[in-house]
Amino acid sequence: MPTYRYLGNSGLKISEITYGNWLTHGSQVENDVATACVHAALDAGISTFDTADVYANTKAEQVLGDALKGQRRESLEIFTKVYWPTGPGGPNDTGLSRKHVMESINGSLKRLGTDYVDLYQAHRYDTETPLEETMQAFADIVRQGKALYIGVSEWTADQIRAGHALAQDLGFQLISSQPQYSMLWRVIEDEVVPTSRELGLSQIVWSPMAQGVLSGKYLPGQPLPAGSRATDDKGGARMIQRFLTDDVLTRVQNLRPVADELGLSMAQLAIAWVLQNDNVAAALVGASRPEQVAENVKASGVTIPAELMARIDEILGGAEARAPAPPPDPAPPGPAAGRPPPPATTAPPARRGRRRLLTGRTRGCLPRPAGGLRSRGRAPATGSRRPTRARRPTRARRPPPPRRPRSRGRGYARARARPGRRRARAARTTAP
Repeated sequence: MPTYRYLGNSGLKISEITYGNWLTHGSQVENDVATACVHAALDAGISTFDTADVYANTKAEQVLGDALKGQRRESLEIFTKVYWPTGPGGPNDTGLSRKHVMESINGSLKRLGTDYVDLYQAHRYDTETPLEETMQAFADIVRQGKALYIGVSEWTADQIRAGHALAQDLGFQLISSQPQYSMLWRVIEDEVVPTSRELGLSQIVWSPMAQGVLSGKYLPGQPLPAGSRATDDKGGARMIQRFLTDDVLTRVQNLRPVADELGLSMAQLAIAWVLQNDNVAAALVGASRPEQVAENVKASGVTIPAELMARIDEILGGAEARAPAPPPDPAPPGPAAGRPPPPATTAPPARRGRRRLLTGRTRGCLPRPAGGLRSRGRAPATGSRRPTRARRPTRARRPPPPRRPRSRGRGYARARARPGRRRARAARTTAP
């Protein structure tokens, strides 16, 4: 029986071995086999199931919904995703616009045969849609009760941080990230995991067995096994190609003594390895046969000693990928015709300077407006750090107007008009 872990900083518990139906349901296996695999997962104690609307162009959701009919809904955790093109591929059949998100959740619920999903995930980051629009749509979906929690998939650390901030402002939880992670693919360890741990997100990792390479069934210098993912022309071969080098396959075979020491198969060792990361809440495993599910569940609850973890690193010896790389998914559609380019995400540096008192306002301590200073005597900024003073055209100075005599009142004017009377009065007052 698998153990359970909390998903992010929430009260939701999920089985650390989660059943995923990417590249299987509606594509690689028949519906009756897919149903048998789902029932085998339920019998093994797995309660968490992950799918997406894009898997087999919505068919995988339908197959999973049919396989889960009759099960107690409250005992299941069902995850799905939105972003990649679905349907006939119209201009609004992809991305994270409000239109596509709202229509996609309704379609997913109908195909899954449920009123809500426990986790609704942004399958990729949409560079053509404002993040505010996407997160507002997710907030409305949560408030409508169509999804309980929101997660993301293959987002960078900066994108996760921006989405988490908006989710907090809008009043819902962003609790999970779903990246690729395995012994051979460790891209998330440097930035995504520390950021997620800081913000309260957990990882739901896909491809923990590196598309089956870590199972040890691919041997260096040998033909590819018939019926394996490496021979699948529906997407599996392209996904696994990067790992099928003789150097990588030889190093993988050298891991077998480590698995034997722990009493695990190679596949179980690969799953147990990703679960040693305390930021990983679940490992996604698929199956094309029911017996594979029972074997994968045995990796749950296994603790790998530190010395064996160090030995694994020595054996792989740098063969693992650590640098960020584009995800191995179908190329997203190009921008819609007539759509303006996305706005710049970086703001110009704030102006710094001394505080100067000018016309009753303090300048230099306030942020500069977008068009630059437009006060008297200054020209608008044109990309420079500091606006330049505009030169006024030179002109001849006008002579000052003649000064008018200052008025001294009505009494002064009357006295000036009768000077004789004034002198006579003065003589009378000063005579002995």
